Amino acid sequence: TLEVRAVEVTTNNVGDAPMLPELLEQIPDDQCIGSVTADGAYDTRKCHDAIAASGAHAVIPPRRNAKLWKPISPGAIARNEAVNASRYLGRALWRQWSGYHRRSRVETKMHCMKLLGQSVMARDFERQVAEIQVRIAVLNHYTALGIPITEPVG
Repeated sequence: TLEVRAVEVTTNNVGDAPMLPELLEQIPDDQCIGSVTADGAYDTRKCHDAIAASGAHAVIPPRRNAKLWKPISPGAIARNEAVNASRYLGRALWRQWSGYHRRSRVETKMHCMKLLGQSVMARDFERQVAEIQVRIAVLNHYTALGIPITEPVG
């Protein structure tokens, strides 16, 4: 949808992957999550299980030395399918086939976020969280106004 649907601000000592289940819980049940695209750092059981529990499809590249997991959960089964597809197609083709290349939209959104300021101005943590939430609200408002359609000229 190109809008930011969940946000979690943490301190420096908290990793990204452990926060994914909490991010997915922020999205209301009446809003459908089609897929969750993330980089290889999110290739963990906890992340795959949380994505499967939300009814979404995980688009996470398996690690290069990925081993199949015991298929004891829907997340593990989906991840094993990704590992097998990656082995069969090769990593480059898997990225194209799976839609992983669309992850660049997230990087573009982060770039837009930085255009609103390279650093957070507030000093205490609660105000930093509020400042980031305001920036996200502004970005979502701009997104709601419309996405430009680019056409080649000449």
